Amino acid sequence: MNKPRVAVIDYGMGNVWSVTNALKYIGAEVDLVGNPDELKKYESLVLPGVGSFRRGMQELKDRKLDSAICAAVNENGAKILGICLGMQLLGTHGTEDGETDGLGLVSQQVDKFTHEEIGGNKIPHVGFNTVHFSEQAGLFAGLPKDADFYFVHSYRMPIHEIKGRIATCNYGVDFLAAFEVNNVCGTQFHPEKSQTNGLLLLRNFIGK
Repeated sequence: MNKPRVAVIDYGMGNVWSVTNALKYIGAEVDLVGNPDELKKYESLVLPGVGSFRRGMQELKDRKLDSAICAAVNENGAKILGICLGMQLLGTHGTEDGETDGLGLVSQQVDKFTHEEIGGNKIPHVGFNTVHFSEQAGLFAGLPKDADFYFVHSYRMPIHEIKGRIATCNYGVDFLAAFEVNNVCGTQFHPEKSQTNGLLLLRNFIGK
């Protein structure tokens, strides 16, 4: 049986090795891809990332990966999973380090948590927190309705205006923890650092 083939997009933001190792552990054949022309060869893409929205988009543009990602997803039908900053970059707009347009694969804006909405909690939101899943199918198949995942972030997507399977988390305020809209998926949490639950979600993504 052939292993699922996955491209982990390398654009200089974040630790791609932890994502790569998790995917290999669950039986995927993983290639680290930084050449935009190579992305068209893959049916599954993973966009990881740690850092600022503005710098992330700048790195993607400088390497011509932004248009290559959009073409792979919109024209070739490739499935993509954005993780942490990678999920945020799938949105239309971010406010970190100034106003910046995102990839626009989902109609979502990314803004910073405010102290008013999170109360006595600290920014960034760090550690395991409970995620509530709207349904247990697709990307979320086999997961408990409420399951713990690992987060590290200061910015978030709101829940409104997104259609598809979603998962939410509360950190003083409810925010979008994960989504699956057709072939575009995202997790604000790090599945590769979330033990059994995270590995199950990655297995669902690669179809294994």
